[in-house]
Amino acid sequence: MKKLLLSIFVISLVACTKESNKSADKKNDSTSQTKVENSNSDKTDISKEKIIKETNDNVLKALKNHDYKQFAEFIHPEKGVRFSMYAFVDPKEDKHFSKADFEKYHPTKTIFTWGTLDGSGDLYKATIDDYFVKWVYSKDFVTGQFSLNQFQGKGNSLNNLKEIYPKADFTENFIKGSQANAEMDWKCLRLVFEELQGKYYLVGVINDQWTI
Repeated sequence: MKKLLLSIFVISLVACTKESNKSADKKNDSTSQTKVENSNSDKTDISKEKIIKETNDNVLKALKNHDYKQFAEFIHPEKGVRFSMYAFVDPKEDKHFSKADFEKYHPTKTIFTWGTLDGSGDLYKATIDDYFVKWVYSKDFVTGQFSLNQFQGKGNSLNNLKEIYPKADFTENFIKGSQANAEMDWKCLRLVFEELQGKYYLVGVINDQWTI
């Protein structure tokens, strides 16, 4: 009788040990899978940031070199691109171009109204070339401080970028202000991108600076 009870005990102990090992193996497999998934997610984020950073730099290079034919290649083929003079994006008033219209008008002397100047309230009218040189790329933003989906320049005008472009990614190229002007003469250029078929295209070009 004692031998029978001892045998039953040994069998039960072996069964429990096997079950415990299986449970531990499942837990380890789950942990390993989670680590792999997190690793893949990190790699995806890094890859995305790298792609957007390269696209941002290429857009800035085109603007600096006045290569507006190259700039046009970054315009979203379906949504076009909107230009906002200040942080506040006004879909009804801000100038918007399809890629075809931009390519049609940028070599011409056609005057467009781009918005209203802060302070005076005067309408800002200029050709595409003049607007790009005197407003969009008024500073050497190639040398600016880069950030992705983060604001560096914070002025006193309403910034509604995330409300107007809720599903987009944006870059900010920030030029710090001078100490002589209490750093209030800062400027930045924000480029808003949306992905289409694996490529990031411009849907928004936003300038920002301290306003009165």
